[in-house]
Amino acid sequence: MEPITGKALILACSAIGAGLAMIAGIGPGIGQGFAAGKGAESVGRQPEAQGDIVRTMLLGCAVAESTGIYGLVIALILLFANPLVRLL
Repeated sequence: MEPITGKALILACSAIGAGLAMIAGIGPGIGQGFAAGKGAESVGRQPEAQGDIVRTMLLGCAVAESTGIYGLVIALILLFANPLVRLL
């Protein structure tokens, strides 16, 4: 059995970190679904305020989605452009 090298350890930990970073997509998905449901409920109660409700809901969804995108970017960096491997 071969000993684990530094590069192999960094790559293994980076893969685990990338998987953990992708868990960040769960929160925005739940939040956007909740916001869309509440937005539809609000429009049903006050149809005359539809423009304001939809605009506010879309702005909130865009902010929530940025969290998931940041997690995806971190995962891609860890998998394909790993800066830690270059330190060895």
